[in-house]
Amino acid sequence: MATLKEKYDKEIAPALKKELGRKSTMAVPRVQSISVSSGIGSMVVAGLKDYEFIEQNLAAITGQKPALRKARMAISNFKLRAGIPVGLVVTLRGKRMYDFLSRFLNIALPRVRDFRGISVKSLDDTGNYSLGLKDSTIFPEVKLDTLTKNFGLQINVKTTAKNKKEAYSLLKSLGFPFRDEITS
Repeated sequence: MATLKEKYDKEIAPALKKELGRKSTMAVPRVQSISVSSGIGSMVVAGLKDYEFIEQNLAAITGQKPALRKARMAISNFKLRAGIPVGLVVTLRGKRMYDFLSRFLNIALPRVRDFRGISVKSLDDTGNYSLGLKDSTIFPEVKLDTLTKNFGLQINVKTTAKNKKEAYSLLKSLGFPFRDEITS
């Protein structure tokens, strides 16, 4: 079975080159990085200092240890103090990025309850795609016995596309199951 990277190099890139009218293969849009993050600020504010299960499950999902992000400033309305942990983030590039993308598109997304596709409204003007998941248990790597509280994920796909149309063409050819077409 060919990996997603091999499929991109052999099939998708030449097709996009022809579709977008590019002269060079290097001008064809590609996925640069994927950022997977989860917020833990509400757990810390509530007094639950044990967010290790989120860190372990995020590492199992992505294959890479997450980095801890801390609050830069204090905000009294959110009971937030400077320096307390607010999130975990993993940035994937290269082989791990394509492996995660393949597992996400072929295994995890079909496990979403009542799944009808993802929206194109999450594409920004610079060609990046953002997707929020309320339930992380759609990934088979999540250990349900260590899960004390369900947590959500934010997945950001950064591409080299210059606009929404190019990004839509790239992501659609990679296998993103969009529910509707791009309008502008």
